[in-house]
Amino acid sequence: MTVRNEIHRLVEAAFGRAQSAGELPALELPEFAVERPARPEHGDFAVSLALRLARAARMPPLQIAQAIARHLDRPEFLDRVEVAPPGFINFFLNDRWVCRQVEAILAAGPEYGRVSPGPGLNIQVEFVSANPVGPLHVGNGRGAVLGSTLANILGLAGHRVTREYYINDAGSQMDAFYRSLWARYLQALGHEAEFPPDGYPGQYLVEIAREIVAEHGDRFARMPEAEGRLALGKLGVEKVLGLIRRDLADLRVEFDVWYSEQSLYDSGLFQKVLNLLRERGFVEEREGALWFVSTALGEDKDNVLIRSNGLPTYFASDIAYHYDKFAIRKFDRVIDIWGADHQGHVPRMKAAVQALGFDPDRLIILLTQMVTLRRGAEVVRLSKRTGEIITLREVIDEVGADACRYFFL
Repeated sequence: MTVRNEIHRLVEAAFGRAQSAGELPALELPEFAVERPARPEHGDFAVSLALRLARAARMPPLQIAQAIARHLDRPEFLDRVEVAPPGFINFFLNDRWVCRQVEAILAAGPEYGRVSPGPGLNIQVEFVSANPVGPLHVGNGRGAVLGSTLANILGLAGHRVTREYYINDAGSQMDAFYRSLWARYLQALGHEAEFPPDGYPGQYLVEIAREIVAEHGDRFARMPEAEGRLALGKLGVEKVLGLIRRDLADLRVEFDVWYSEQSLYDSGLFQKVLNLLRERGFVEEREGALWFVSTALGEDKDNVLIRSNGLPTYFASDIAYHYDKFAIRKFDRVIDIWGADHQGHVPRMKAAVQALGFDPDRLIILLTQMVTLRRGAEVVRLSKRTGEIITLREVIDEVGADACRYFFL
């Protein structure tokens, strides 16, 4: 049992004894929380139950708090209990007891914190899920550490946890990546090749192209261009994923499943889900595009599923992906960890889950805030080595995995 839960139990028992002693009227105990005070002089934990009881008890909250405090047991972990105006009960932990917990934690080893809540839930935690078009940047690190830590805690709490990385290997960004790598590959072979204006200009792509030339020579250049570009692009994605896997492993972030977005289309699942939404009346065709009628579920606007050019939106494939999570793999809870720039997508994703026939409360979306790097007092925005965005690899190499995990949390 945690200290917080034990204090909750102590207060419940003291409330009952105060009633039995006639110091408090016969009232039903309302729900209350054991909180951490903002200021240390107010204790390690505090309860404001008396403030909630004052109206019903027709007593000053300070008097109620004093009555409860008089009947509190004093277990070993408590140093003292203080009542403070207007009706707080503040709990101070015993310093010697706190110090002894270090020995208990070390003795328990990896088992420390494990609880047995009964039959656990089947929970998926999907996090990072960066496009495989380049190395992870420092901002990806926060979501990686948060997801990894949350999954570890859920596992210790007795739940069955699946850690999943959703590989966004379909759509327009992949086409831009393929064309970018094709240009760098031809340049590495000594050919003239124009770099696409919407391409990925990072130095990492030049290095990947040189590596492929060293391994395969002009093999892809000898193919018909469309065929060669596709084969080269797929190889490039594998190499980028290799970099991503390496960086995450060095950060001690592990995944059980690497799920390909493209597989949604290859398996026919995307079309199946689109047909399901159409049958349920949540798909309309207008302006040459297919729309998800999210306004029917309380949203302020509808959202495009298939653009007028015939290409699916990222949102459309995400709906099919979440159908797979709930309908096929039958997770009890799904936790998505997204960057703060995706905040506006949360309501429509919840609406889509509801349209598929599932309780939207089973989907929990956590948003991570942006990362600011400082070296001393200076805010660091660009890599010294490349003059480009700072990669997660550079931060791991400079400060180590432990410091990364600590500060990202």
